[in-house]
Amino acid sequence: MSYDIAIIGAGVVGSLIARKMSKYDIKIALVEKCNDVAMGTSKANSAIVHAGFDAMPGSLKAELNVRGTKLMGYLCDELSVPFKNIGSLVIAFSEEEMETLQELYDRGMENNVPGMKIIGQDRLHELEPNVSKRALGALWAKTASIVCPYELTLAAAEVAVLNGVDLYRNFAVNDIAFENEIFTIKAKNGKEIEAKYVINAAGIYSDYIASLIGDNSIEIVARKGEYLLMDKSLGGVVNHVIFQCPTKMGKGVLVTPTVDGNILTGPSAKDIEGKDDITTTTDELDMVRKYTSYSIPNVKLNAVITSFAGLRAHSTKGDFIIEPSKVNPHFINVAGIESPGLSAAPAIAEYVQDIMLDVCGRLPKKVKWHRTRPEPVRFRELSTVERRELIENDPAFGQIVCRCETVTEGEIIAACHGPIPAVDMDGVKRRTRAGMGRCQSGFCGPKVAEIIARERGKDLLEVTKFGDNSNIVVGKTK
Repeated sequence: MSYDIAIIGAGVVGSLIARKMSKYDIKIALVEKCNDVAMGTSKANSAIVHAGFDAMPGSLKAELNVRGTKLMGYLCDELSVPFKNIGSLVIAFSEEEMETLQELYDRGMENNVPGMKIIGQDRLHELEPNVSKRALGALWAKTASIVCPYELTLAAAEVAVLNGVDLYRNFAVNDIAFENEIFTIKAKNGKEIEAKYVINAAGIYSDYIASLIGDNSIEIVARKGEYLLMDKSLGGVVNHVIFQCPTKMGKGVLVTPTVDGNILTGPSAKDIEGKDDITTTTDELDMVRKYTSYSIPNVKLNAVITSFAGLRAHSTKGDFIIEPSKVNPHFINVAGIESPGLSAAPAIAEYVQDIMLDVCGRLPKKVKWHRTRPEPVRFRELSTVERRELIENDPAFGQIVCRCETVTEGEIIAACHGPIPAVDMDGVKRRTRAGMGRCQSGFCGPKVAEIIARERGKDLLEVTKFGDNSNIVVGKTK
């Protein structure tokens, strides 16, 4: 197949770029090496929309963070994605750290961050009674928010697909050739596509993708962060995003509510040699527990329901790299998108759109462009009357499959037939929350697998957790 633009990487940045560019009357491909969208950093991060005071003034991180945060609430409303503006608090435990708060405040003012204030001990404990009594004060940033990053990614990709973008899953790019003004992009499985322009949004692999055209100017280090997710019974322990003072490795261990009512804490920060290690370790998780207790002493760490790790695409240049390659101006690098990458993602999409219009020239707009997607049913959020009406129209919504999260068979069926159908267990999980509760699929897992097999026309033996060789059932016993 031949395209005008090929976007490599269906994380939050690649998917939002695909949505933004889908308004133009051109052919676009979105290629992803995994079995689904949002399978890299976009599914395993802190889910924070940062205010923008941390990035160095004058950097792309600073500019696009503040712009992206301003856009995020409107975007999530448009795409029916969970979002809450709850504000953040960076807490200080010493006079030296109080000076650091002033530095962050001054930096934020230079970055044009609105709604900041340095508060003392009394006001801090009014806002957050469970914060350590040793805390002397905090930087309060009212524009910070929380979002569901994988739902945002999925929603953006769905809008792109509804507007004609072709999504290629399991397309692990391993070769790119350029001849006669056309890129030929090849995958490990033998598939290939052609495109006039390429947008490299491949996350931690963006340096490798750039190297395929001879561009060795990018160096990405995978920085692993490990997290603990706690049960909803801890809801209300904190009401803001709670940060400690940042270090050279990042913003430190945070404690935050999630949009779904859990409590999330982490991440650790450790640079690793490879780019595939998302295992969790006792030492790193113990460190997360230690620093969590440092901020919130009475948090019940025995309420952890799962742990996970994510990899951040840390650029050795220290800033986002968003520009045409010096090797080939038709190849646009969107690399080093680490924190505040999620916050900046809507603005990054705008920024890349402007680059493409500059590189391509004027592009014709579609007569009809779908800005949004059909809003998914979230049975757990419906009133009794709404539930009754839904069940009367489709009895499958009367069958609760995941009791922890109140997810119905109707929702799982819909996920299997959406604009970007769920094809595995984790795909259903991210679209519906089936398996994200206290039992972590212990009860609903077998039923979800059966529904996937039935709706996707597969044998149960073919159903996987996340593609590759992650089969749920490996054989028959009788």
